[in-house]
Amino acid sequence: MTKPPEKAKPSMQDLLALVLERGASDLHLKAGQPPFLRIRGSIEPTELARLGGADVLELAGQVMDERSRRQFDETGGADFSHRVESGERFRINVYRQRGWASVAVRHVSRTIPTFEELHLPAQTLQDICETRHGLVIFAGVTGSGKSTSIAACLEYVNQHRRCHVVTIEDPIEYVFEDKQAIFNQREIGADVPTFPLALKYLAREDPDVVLVGEMRDRETCESVIRVAEGTGRLVFTTLHAPRAGGAITRILDLFSTQDLHVVRQVVAANLVAVVCQKLLPSLDPNTPRVPATEVLLATPGVRKMILEGEEQRLVEVIASGLDARMHDFTQDLARLVREEWAAPKDAYEAAPNPEALKMAIRGIAVK
Repeated sequence: MTKPPEKAKPSMQDLLALVLERGASDLHLKAGQPPFLRIRGSIEPTELARLGGADVLELAGQVMDERSRRQFDETGGADFSHRVESGERFRINVYRQRGWASVAVRHVSRTIPTFEELHLPAQTLQDICETRHGLVIFAGVTGSGKSTSIAACLEYVNQHRRCHVVTIEDPIEYVFEDKQAIFNQREIGADVPTFPLALKYLAREDPDVVLVGEMRDRETCESVIRVAEGTGRLVFTTLHAPRAGGAITRILDLFSTQDLHVVRQVVAANLVAVVCQKLLPSLDPNTPRVPATEVLLATPGVRKMILEGEEQRLVEVIASGLDARMHDFTQDLARLVREEWAAPKDAYEAAPNPEALKMAIRGIAVK
């Protein structure tokens, strides 16, 4: 009996085309599994054959350059961007796990969405973007939409302010077209070796607005705060933290006890806002996911709490309603349920306190 011909193995370009065809946000490749796609927030296996370890490494090699190969060999992981012929861009991470290579690919839309299209609190974010100096932090776990939200902020600046914007990213995600503003986008590894070195020379580049892709460690955090300190620069950055108030704690935890007093002073003086977000499946078939947000603004009361070491009380301030532009996750999740953007089940899973959310949905404020 004649053996049926084996199916041709897909190339990485084939897989990236599949991402676009099926409207997926992410592609995952792992030895021993078929390629997986994230569609509307859910990881789903494709009908393609399982990949061997050599298959995954070969697919990764099709889009890696010499720098990223060297980085992967030396550190076990590499971040880089890739553009296909149609102009669509992808952020790619190749990493080792249990001795095998795995790949995570994120599709980066060429179109930068507006606040309204992202279902973000538009007026609050516009107010933040119109600030002339200070530090704006977008917080949340990996894959919570932080980069897209910041891109929307920078595009708002681009459309409304004559200024110079410098981004420092690893890798570059959204590519901006000069409008009212002029953009210079620097990629770690390709344009400059490290974040601290890029930040060291930033002042000579005469920026008005700065994006630093992520505050990953104490050195980067110190550099970012130093850039935001003083006048004339508005700095956007991201941080891994589950709550807006927790972002402040995360920063402070990076420093030694003897440095905390000075760090508190600098953070309190220069903080503009912390926006924390989570993505939920959407009930609207035209909107894959919607963000639930928590917004902390640096009011005089908030600055005082940071100075006095009472940042654990920030959650109370956010929920208090004293500033209508601030809200916590419970309040925003309740809004998403009431407006039928999110299912109650998904909202309860995302809620810091499901019982408090149940009461909030019924219109009962929880103090």
